[in-house]
Amino acid sequence: MLPTRNDRITTSQTAVIIINFILGAGILTLPRISVEKAKTPDVWISVIIGGLLAMLAGIIIVKLSQRFPEKTFFEYSQEIAGEWVGRMLSLLIICYFCMTSSLQVRSMAEVTTFYLLEKTPMWAIVMVFLWVALYLVIGGINCLARMLEIILPITVLFFLVVSLMSIKIFEIDHLRPVLGLGWKPVFDGIKPTALAYTGFEIMMIIVVYMRQPNKGVKAVVVGISASLIFYLMTVVMVIGAFSIDGVVTRTWPTIDLIRSFEITGLLFERFESLLLVLWIMQIFSTFTLAYYSAALGLAQLFKKNMEPFLFGLLPVIYIITMTPKEINSVFALGDFVGDAAFFLFGVMPLLLLIISGWKVGKHEAKSSS
Repeated sequence: MLPTRNDRITTSQTAVIIINFILGAGILTLPRISVEKAKTPDVWISVIIGGLLAMLAGIIIVKLSQRFPEKTFFEYSQEIAGEWVGRMLSLLIICYFCMTSSLQVRSMAEVTTFYLLEKTPMWAIVMVFLWVALYLVIGGINCLARMLEIILPITVLFFLVVSLMSIKIFEIDHLRPVLGLGWKPVFDGIKPTALAYTGFEIMMIIVVYMRQPNKGVKAVVVGISASLIFYLMTVVMVIGAFSIDGVVTRTWPTIDLIRSFEITGLLFERFESLLLVLWIMQIFSTFTLAYYSAALGLAQLFKKNMEPFLFGLLPVIYIITMTPKEINSVFALGDFVGDAAFFLFGVMPLLLLIISGWKVGKHEAKSSS
């Protein structure tokens, strides 16, 4: 069951896919990891710069994929770098998607165990998550896109409502002075914030399924811009509520922000449970996209049906998910995945774009002579 080239998605669906892929567990931890590095409230500037860098990297990936309009990265990488090097790069990307999916599942399980289902075994939560994802992914990229179109508006609406409600505990002085320590802390915070935007790499795979692949750059710009707004609002509201000293002491500062206020007389007086339900859906989105990408990569690499790889990856993802023994190990895994993303999607696509351009120029020079 390889996806057919007729399995098309619109430009708006592509942008929605990018947004959902980016907004996984990162929005729950970004304020803490960025403040830990920068040690200043100016990390909101780092968030903006990181988003712009991610946008540039996403555009490079789209331009690379548009050179091969009928192929995914797993297919065209071998044309650019040769069969063996291309296969090795494809395997690295597949391993990255496996690690990303495992990290999302483990983050979801940690948050659920801590806040919602305290005495439920983690393996039980993980297994339910995996099997539901399998059922969805078997339907293909169109099923994923339609599900994400349902989840995103609900998430956006709730996020805006909660952000407005949290203004009552917001202190603008926690964000001052702007650039009080200069630009160096801002630059120190760029790396963790830029890595929080990983998700645009899905364009290596889905440009081929777009109805209008020439609008791939538009989809990336819209997707990352929307994610930038989400991240910027989150960081500003969390730091404004807790200050930088309060943020670094919290494992999940965004959840703690929602727990720090209540509105009496409403249907929901406390909002953290609703937030967790919505963000479990968001993490589920990120996980299913990474899971689908890994299975698709294996299917195209070995020219086999996709379905056996979907089933075969489940135990692999489960083992990786359950390997970290405690929360610090989970964050260490996240750091490793982020560092890998810097090379795989920040450096490698640019090199491949240069090589492919050089090959085209060389071929045209030979043809003219």
